[in-house]
Amino acid sequence: MGKCKSALEALVNRVMVTSFWQNKKIFLTGHTGFKGCWFCKLLEVLGSKIFGYSLPPAPKSIYMSIYGDELSNGFYADIRDKERLSVEMAKFSPEIVFHLAAQPLVRASYLSPSYTYDVNVIGTLNLLEAVRTTKSVKVVVVITTDKCYKDMNWEWGYREDDLLGGADPYSSSKACVELLCNAWRSSFFNKLGVSLATARAGNVIGGGDWADERIVPDAIRAFQAGMPLAIRSPKAIRPWQHVLEPLRGYMMLAEKLYKAEGDFQTAWNFGPSTNDAKNVEFVARRLADLWGDGSKYMIDEDHTLHESQTLRLDSSRSAQKIGWFPLLDFDESILMTVDWYKRVYNKEKALAVTDEQIKSYMDRVVSHGREQSRQD
Repeated sequence: MGKCKSALEALVNRVMVTSFWQNKKIFLTGHTGFKGCWFCKLLEVLGSKIFGYSLPPAPKSIYMSIYGDELSNGFYADIRDKERLSVEMAKFSPEIVFHLAAQPLVRASYLSPSYTYDVNVIGTLNLLEAVRTTKSVKVVVVITTDKCYKDMNWEWGYREDDLLGGADPYSSSKACVELLCNAWRSSFFNKLGVSLATARAGNVIGGGDWADERIVPDAIRAFQAGMPLAIRSPKAIRPWQHVLEPLRGYMMLAEKLYKAEGDFQTAWNFGPSTNDAKNVEFVARRLADLWGDGSKYMIDEDHTLHESQTLRLDSSRSAQKIGWFPLLDFDESILMTVDWYKRVYNKEKALAVTDEQIKSYMDRVVSHGREQSRQD
């Protein structure tokens, strides 16, 4: 029995569901957001000690559905409040910092460009400065976006060393964050022994996203109201992926940085396979089909804001050096997403549905590791 247990532990360690995360002290910004809440739940499952720092959750949000105000370690504050951020980080004394707090919407950045830069750029600067005065921190992973690349409108995936850019305030602000992280790494963190990397994911989908101007929550709201989903840029291609996929990548990256197993202090893409980059109309049609009840979509021609037409990510660096690649294809990802909303609308508890989906995903991770072991 002991030998079998050791073999299982070795297997589990290979695929990220690992004892490494047990009791690790994690400072997580943006924990009340869609992506941050899923991250909280995943870290909890793995036994981490989490301190969340974020604005209060929206009344209708996955965070309120799961936690309410009951997260034992957490603080509601603005990432722009430099003094409060530094105080709370120092009090918690984390080992690993994940920075997700942001103004994350392209269209909102046109309406509030100053706020977008203030939150995304100055907020990140505040975080990095707080790390400088918190001696316990060993690893920082800053989450940016696939939209930080200069829009070349080419068919192949962007690689981490391609030009940064951004034709809209949001994308530009995230490109600025990449440059900021590179400067702080070279100027300060290397001397302090703090490992810093940035992570760029694709268009994440999953249950519990209620933000405006995102295709899945827009679709669910429209279908529930018996209205057609209005989409813009129907032929625009995006790298869609379930939210759990990049979160696993961030954790694998952080573990590599912590163990100093190589030079991982750079930028990393965590995107879906090339075949899973679909256009907006394809996604809208699939959402309508899965929701049923005669759900439909329509094309909204009344918009003039710039949007990239083709955006794909090349994640070969992550596959080769970290061992990460997507485990869910597009159809599995969108099925999981729609299933979450349907079950919650049918009065199942959001916590139970989320926990079940995390367990199912982690089972997939373990199965993948088992298959890899056989091949080796």
